[in-house]
Amino acid sequence: MSAKKRHRRFVTTQVEVEGRVETKIVEMPEHEPSSWGPDASLRIVGQPVPRVDAPDKVTGRAVYTADVHRPGMLFAALVRAPIAAGTITSIDTAGAKEIPGVVDVLVAADVPGRIKAGGVPLLSPRIQYPNQPVAAVCAETRAAAERAAAAVRLAWSAAPFAVTYEDATRDGAPSVRGKAGGAGTEPGAVNLLPTSPEELSRGDIAAGFAAADVIIEREFRTPSALHSAMEPHGAVAEWDGERLTIWESTQAIFRVRDQVAGALGIPRSSVRVIKDFMGGGFGAKSAAGAHTFVAALLARRTGRPVRCIVDREGEQTDTGHRAATRQVVRLGAKRDGTLTAIQAAVEIPLGISGWEASPAAVYHQMYTCPNVHTRETIAYVNTQAMESFRAPGHVEGAFALERAMDVLARELAIDPLELRLRNFAATDEEKARPYSSNELRRCYEQGAARFGWAARQAAPTPHEQPARPSPSTRRGFGLAAQVWPAGGGPPAYAQVRINSDGTIDVLTGTQDLGTGSRTIFAQIAAESLGAKVEHVRVVLGDTERTPYASPSWGSMTTPSVGPAVHMAAEEAKGRLLEAAGELLGCDPRSLTVADSIVRVPDDDRQLTFAEIMKKLGNVMIIGQGSRGPNTTGIGFMSFGVQFAEVEVDLDTLAVRVVRIVAVHDVGRVINPLLASSQLEGGILQGLGFALFEERVLDQATGRPVNSSLHDYKVPTFRDVPAIDAFCVDSVDPTANPLGARGLAEPPIIPTAPAIANAVSDALGVEVNELPLAPWRVLAALSR
Repeated sequence: MSAKKRHRRFVTTQVEVEGRVETKIVEMPEHEPSSWGPDASLRIVGQPVPRVDAPDKVTGRAVYTADVHRPGMLFAALVRAPIAAGTITSIDTAGAKEIPGVVDVLVAADVPGRIKAGGVPLLSPRIQYPNQPVAAVCAETRAAAERAAAAVRLAWSAAPFAVTYEDATRDGAPSVRGKAGGAGTEPGAVNLLPTSPEELSRGDIAAGFAAADVIIEREFRTPSALHSAMEPHGAVAEWDGERLTIWESTQAIFRVRDQVAGALGIPRSSVRVIKDFMGGGFGAKSAAGAHTFVAALLARRTGRPVRCIVDREGEQTDTGHRAATRQVVRLGAKRDGTLTAIQAAVEIPLGISGWEASPAAVYHQMYTCPNVHTRETIAYVNTQAMESFRAPGHVEGAFALERAMDVLARELAIDPLELRLRNFAATDEEKARPYSSNELRRCYEQGAARFGWAARQAAPTPHEQPARPSPSTRRGFGLAAQVWPAGGGPPAYAQVRINSDGTIDVLTGTQDLGTGSRTIFAQIAAESLGAKVEHVRVVLGDTERTPYASPSWGSMTTPSVGPAVHMAAEEAKGRLLEAAGELLGCDPRSLTVADSIVRVPDDDRQLTFAEIMKKLGNVMIIGQGSRGPNTTGIGFMSFGVQFAEVEVDLDTLAVRVVRIVAVHDVGRVINPLLASSQLEGGILQGLGFALFEERVLDQATGRPVNSSLHDYKVPTFRDVPAIDAFCVDSVDPTANPLGARGLAEPPIIPTAPAIANAVSDALGVEVNELPLAPWRVLAALSR
């Protein structure tokens, strides 16, 4: 263990989160944990340890928010607006109150003005998007609450609305958020974000195109996509005097705590947020929502616990979305394929609120090019708020950029893989800095070999393929690459306690979204301590019991919290060895540890952790850990490439993905079993984005028309292709002592463009709009 002591001090560091750069003042750790470099001899980390929580999930013992039941609990349901914009002029709750079992009704007059959800005041009569909550009821049963919600009678005055970018930015557009002015005085600027349009440049874009031998320009479109998690948003709220406990399906327990405390005007110490198990979040569960505040307010009014679970229609219409994009991309290149200029103009209808997830970022990061210019124009529209959705911005931007690269490759008669290799970016040209590690070339090489890219036209490789297609089908091949900031960073804290029976508790205030964080941290702690994995229990998801950790987003959890767990475990191990040295009468530095046993080298003497702790009696061994600041001047990115093979049925124009080969570079892989699950999950979500998923709005009313999982299509088992996904053997000790970077978001980024490139290859025509539904394939063939 490294015990490099340093004076405690606060320093400024930068953390990249989902494309945003956040400046933080953080506390320097008192010591650094040992770094697991490429030559580190590890016994547990790197092994496919089964999920430690798998027995709870498969036996039904796992408790999700909808499973939480408190004595005397009531059930809440939301009443939603039927219009896209306007005013609720009256709410008649008399019929609802007559429903047997109804206890209370909540309307705007009962809500403190400071509370907002989805970007608008909670239960506001001013309607800014369809299905906006306007009232809530609670009853003895959920069925009674739902009947009561349906019995609430609304009267309204509809107003003009804008649900597309074009409608929101035209001359005379209605003001979506009720503001005059906006980003400027030009016509149609009333609905633009204050920071819009945003332009970023390096080099001289005009000179870059002047130097080009070939210039291509295309328009690409991506749809609004919905998170569609199996577990909907939900919360259970219970007051004990002035203290509030919330059980919430969330990716950010401390953020929810802070938002609820601020909105209700109570101390943060009076709010406890608990998140045990979660059935998917994908970025949408990163804040307190209407369901959270409704549960808390009704619980305070009734003096009883209240559960509020969002129904499926509410989940699909009022819990966030990936915003649609229109991207006009222009590339300039020499005859040999060398890029001279990259230019993109991006238009985004954000929703009623949200943050600017940048599709333009990937244009500055993916390829080496001296001249890059992007312009992003983002408008508010009368739809649900934008929320982070697995690699927000990069998924949309990568589709357009990687399709444009294939168009350029065809124009130059250069193999698409070769074109990418010729423009490989060895450094971070956007910020003029080196990468901590970059194994993208190896990803290209290993992926192409596994896929059989070089021989694909003459003899497609037989890897898990069905019989060759019939004469009415066409087969195509495509690839796409990705880059994503995934280095993590502070603040994150952890505590490791060795109990009196030798078992170990790891406490940290992060969340396990189903990605396997409990298993990852158990492996890290066991490796650092020299303990058995089965002796380690990870406690997380509780603001009262655990030290702070950041929200679980941006592929940050393992590279942020993992080093804190490592540090805490090493500190606990050091104290355990000191105790063992005293008991064994030897120098603690001479002892070895493995399988929860401390041994004296060249001696038969040994003590188990349990024996040491029993001899210590009530003495506690506790290790504290924290995540140190990132090294300055270095880019911490994850990279990857995916190859796709597709078949297109010329009779139905349906696209079937036959196989995907995915190779990613994320530094050290803590658990290859969990890594493969992350890769496959991201690929399947990317496949849905490519082929099926699209929120459809009725342009006459502004209302969504596919607000159920029956109508909003997501992939099923019938759509799953053969997937060969793996990570290159790599360790990145510059990123953090574990040598690991984030993995959750990178695999979704290149899937859709790889599939679209394969479809274009199969048909010999360009397909530049997602999803690739049969009518869009027909339109491409008809051009």
